[in-house]
Amino acid sequence: MTLLKTLASALLALQLATLSALPALAQDAGSRAPEIATGYQEKAGFSAQRQMVAAANPLATDAGYQMLKRGGSAIDAAIATQMVLTLVEPQSSGIGGGAFLMYFDGKQVQAYDGRETAPSAAGEDLFQDKDGKPVSRETGVIGGRSVGAPGVLRMLELAHREHGKLPWAALFAPAIKLAEQGFAISPRLHLLLSNERYLARDPVAAAYFFDSGKQPWPLGHVLKNPALAHTLKDIAAHGADAFYKGRIARDIAAKVAGHPTNPGRLTAADIGGYQAKVRAPVCSDYKRWTVCGMPPPSSGGIAIAQMLGILEARNIALYAPPPGQPNALGADAIHLFTEAGRLAYADRNRYVADTDFVPLPGAGVAGLIDKRYLAQRAALIGQRSLGRASHGTPPGMQVAWGADTETARPSTSHLVAVDGFGAGLSMTTSVEDAFGSRQMVDGFLLNNQLTDFSFEAADENGPIANRVQAGKRPRSAMSPTLVFDKGSRKLVLATGSPGGSAIINYVAKVLVGTLDWGLNVQQAISLPNIGSRNGPTELELGRIAPEVIEELRARGHQIREGEQTSGLQGIERRMVDGKEVWFGGADPRREGAVRGD
Repeated sequence: MTLLKTLASALLALQLATLSALPALAQDAGSRAPEIATGYQEKAGFSAQRQMVAAANPLATDAGYQMLKRGGSAIDAAIATQMVLTLVEPQSSGIGGGAFLMYFDGKQVQAYDGRETAPSAAGEDLFQDKDGKPVSRETGVIGGRSVGAPGVLRMLELAHREHGKLPWAALFAPAIKLAEQGFAISPRLHLLLSNERYLARDPVAAAYFFDSGKQPWPLGHVLKNPALAHTLKDIAAHGADAFYKGRIARDIAAKVAGHPTNPGRLTAADIGGYQAKVRAPVCSDYKRWTVCGMPPPSSGGIAIAQMLGILEARNIALYAPPPGQPNALGADAIHLFTEAGRLAYADRNRYVADTDFVPLPGAGVAGLIDKRYLAQRAALIGQRSLGRASHGTPPGMQVAWGADTETARPSTSHLVAVDGFGAGLSMTTSVEDAFGSRQMVDGFLLNNQLTDFSFEAADENGPIANRVQAGKRPRSAMSPTLVFDKGSRKLVLATGSPGGSAIINYVAKVLVGTLDWGLNVQQAISLPNIGSRNGPTELELGRIAPEVIEELRARGHQIREGEQTSGLQGIERRMVDGKEVWFGGADPRREGAVRGD
């Protein structure tokens, strides 16, 4: 039996037991997670001496690891991993979507922006009806209207040109082989297909994912994708231009325009004109570390820097879980963490958008993460919950915007890698909603990323920063993050997660767990998910003690318990027996795996 078949069999065996004991799936619209929960399986973490990759599916992890074994860079590993994720985790990411990548080459940090762009014909009315009212989320998501120009391939091509070591074509070989020979449908993919209402309306997707009775193929069914193999062969042979300049771009545009009830405005010219960008990362000092994240159009780097600045001012290190009980979060820790989240999300929802179109207030990023400003924000946290925090006034603020009305619940994936050359990366990749726009073409699904824009263009305070504009990139919460020791400048942690707008809280939790509470990255990933997006206090169902919940309610918290399906991956540098090693962790809530040597 081949290694890939062995990995697939192990994955099935590992998760079959979870299917009979899954939590209830029904959730209200406000609390619904981007992807439904598919169980919780404890993981122990993994150590390696030289190089490592962690991703959301063992087959994808293995593809990245094989590139590292062949002398490839972290970038090479990321490309091979992403191509396999396109095949085996189509609900979450793929070449029809976009991504953000934080990369450290051993000397400098770069932020690669592969976020989708709005069509040239898109305007502020894109998600409004004939009366100027926002359409429903379903109307926005399903069909061609929500599809933006995909960015992930251009971004990866740019990063490979600068940092790749293996030939471009070699990076596609694992995904092409799997697409041709097939892979076993995993428990997570099977359950997501079983709960999917819209995908079978697309004839191409229906013929691929479902049987003749429109039932999802059974668990373990070997799924082959010759159309994707053909697509990947073209891209491998001719570079990203094969996707952006030729038949694939024309096929995407035709699919978008030809939707029978909800056509979109994306054209082949929009796709052909897409450009990936390298931006200045958002870096801030946190105690003895420097934390670097994505700048706009992601809100993740700013929001996490704000949360850490607030938590530093209030010293959340004092509220670590008791020794030997790493998951036992107390009311003080949850109160402080969720209040910091309220304050950060209040600023996020008011100020942050694509800065190529909309300036940040006053002093820009520097003003929003200014230590004195964040100390003032931290001083607003009292013994009782703020409930709903107001946005602040950063230093030198000159503009103010209306309040955002985005409805995003992105379905996303995350991967991290370090190589033997001193480089490391963190990459978050997405098609937005589970299965994106539910439109399949040339073997892959198209994103619905434009629904990350505000459906409304203005309110009583003025225009909304994250409104739709032609060529603009929708705001994101994706938060690929790199952490460095301030003294040595060594990379000490790479992490990130899927999870829609809750990503910010998921990643901040891992940073607090590792940097403040001394947990290893696997323990920090496995911590109960908690947070507030400036609304209810959100707690992972069944993982916070009832007496702690009652204490929080007594402090004025409106509690919402539910599944919080993060998909965190992390790699950290640790000392073991006097030697530095890499230690990787994957989220027990999903199918992620770590490999290295």
